[in-house]
Order: sequence, then structure tokens, then C-alpha cells
Amino acid sequence: MTYVASRGGEAAIEQAERLFRAELGPITPRQVDTIRQTLPWLIDRVMGEASLHDRDLAALALAQTGGELYEAVLLLRAWRTTQPRLAVAEVVHLDQTFAHRRISAAFKDLPGGQILGPTLDYSHRLLATDVLDGQTVTPPAVESADMPGAALLPALTDWQKAQGLIDDPTPASVAPDDIPDLTREPLLFPAARAHRLQSLARGDTGGMLALGYSAQRGYAAAHPTVNELRLAEAEVRVRHPDGTPFSVGRVRLSSCEMVSKTTNPDTKAEYLKLGFTATLGWNEVKVIAGSTLDLNMQTGGARPATNEEFVLSHVEPVEASGFCIHLKLPHYVTFQSALDALRGIRRDGGQVRSADEVMEEAEARTAAARNTMEPAQ
Repeated sequence: MTYVASRGGEAAIEQAERLFRAELGPITPRQVDTIRQTLPWLIDRVMGEASLHDRDLAALALAQTGGELYEAVLLLRAWRTTQPRLAVAEVVHLDQTFAHRRISAAFKDLPGGQILGPTLDYSHRLLATDVLDGQTVTPPAVESADMPGAALLPALTDWQKAQGLIDDPTPASVAPDDIPDLTREPLLFPAARAHRLQSLARGDTGGMLALGYSAQRGYAAAHPTVNELRLAEAEVRVRHPDGTPFSVGRVRLSSCEMVSKTTNPDTKAEYLKLGFTATLGWNEVKVIAGSTLDLNMQTGGARPATNEEFVLSHVEPVEASGFCIHLKLPHYVTFQSALDALRGIRRDGGQVRSADEVMEEAEARTAAARNTMEPAQ
């Protein structure tokens, strides 16, 4: 049923979308391929927040939305829901990933060594303005001696556990069919450990950065240190119906462990507490912020970065952006009711009425306004 207030709006809505598409122009396979090749880090962010590792589809989503990040994530998530789940992959262990970059801020010398890998952390931030003058800027070639290639490296936490530094018991194994899936089940609080990590894995990078930064500025319980940060490729292994395991390919993976010293309240013994986050694609700032939040949420508390419900509810990109964007939609009736109540107070000489009186009058005006909106024939 269509209401009079929205009649005639369909044509305007269609034209508004056409205006948006006209700004972008045609979407071609070459354009999508160019985005995929030239914006790999943005592609990784979209894949991570959409919970779908497909570089071609992520590039297409960016092309189709003009680079509007939240729309691209929403588009890719919507497509993801239409696809069947074929299998559950085997557990990926960090020491089985092919590390391209692996560093630690907590240890200078660690098993397997530090691998700087691809990063701008140590470079000068200089804008290549020569490109605007028609010149081509070609990066210097990588010396093969400085590129050992992806390597299988041990997990630092395995060594720390062997040293008795981490009070982190090995979790019981869970059957693949028993692993909760946040894309199919609602997030309830207190959240299961798997749901918390899944929320952080597909959380909004900017939201996680803001809350993670607040934790490091003192608005939380722990100011941790990067224990191990990895940019790697992980083998995706599934089992054939006959029981034979095989690889279906590799995905890009970011992971970070943050560590902080704490004291056991019962034994008074000191140990290292871990926070962890991993996500699809390479996105360092997200996993650093996420593991910081994971560590602080374990302590609990009233501050934003320590409150599980606050963190996980507000770093969800589709829900958060959708709620903010919905404010652009018509709110004429509710706002008019509030405005009428304000005018009523002024008519009464500024006399402040009780909240119940104001609410009753507002509800009456809202009901009257709705009654005037007759259904279109």
C-alpha cells in the first residue's frame, strides 16, 4: 500500500539513482581490473569488512559505488548472502601461514626473525607531484637479496607459552559444524569468544581505530604492546566427501597479538595477557586496534573500549553507517510533533509543563497527522 505522502516519489528516486550512475559513467571490465591492480589495500579493507575474500568482486563493488566504502561493503555482503556454503575449512594455524611481513615490538630477536616486508612505516611521506606534470614515477626495483620471500615462521606465542609467560590455556577443539557463525546467527551478549573475534574481523576499520586509540590514550584498562603482527597468505584446506584434505587456494590474512602484563587476582602471580584479531586481506591498523580492544574487553569495565556491548555494536560498519544514513530519510511527522510541543511551551509564556503532558500532546498530534495521510487508491 502506498501513502499519499510518498506518491510521485518513485520517479524522483529513480532519477536520483540515474544521476549517481551518470557521475560514474560506464563500468567496464578494464576499469574493474584497474581498481583491483592499483588499489590492493583498499580492496583488502572491503574484503575484510564484507567477510568475503574475492578481489574481483571487491573491485567491482568499488567501481559500482564510485568508491563509497560503506556502500561497497553493503553491496558485497548482500551478494555474499546469496551464495551457498559448500564446506568449512580446516583451522589455520599461524605457523602454517606464509608470512610476507612479521614484526614484533616486544622482542628484538624472536624465533624466525623480524621480516619488514611491504610497508611505508619507515618511508618519507612525499607526494609525487611530478605525475601531475605528465611524468611517470616508477618505483625502484626490489633487490632480490632483500626479499627472502614468504616463509613459514613459528608463532611467537608458542615460544612464550613454553617459557611459562602466558597464562592462556589451549582451548578445546570444536567440531566445524559447532563453530558459531555471526553471518547466520545474531550477536548476543555476553558474546561467545568466536562471535567476538568474528565481529572484530569484519568490523569497521575507522571505528576500531577510534576505540583502539582511546584505549591507548588511557580510556581503558590496558596499554598493550605489539607481540606479533603478520601479513601472510593462508592455505584454505577443506575435505573432500571421501575424507581427503586438499587446498582450494590461498587468501591474504592479517593477524595481530597485543600483549600486556597483568596479575592473577587469586594467585597474585604476574603473567602476560593476550588480545588477538585476524581479518581477511592486509590491514595492519585494523588488527592492531582490534587486538587492543579484544584485550581490554577481557578485563571488562564501564569505559567504551572495555565494554563488550559498546565496542561490538558500534564497530559494525553496515549497521552503524545504515543508522546514520537513515537520518536523511523523512522524519517530518516526529519532528513536527516536537516542534508543535516547543511552540506550545512558548504560547504558554514559557511555562514548563510536565514530561507526561508534553508526550501526550505530541502523541495526539502524531496520531492526527497520520490520520490525514489517506492511502492512495
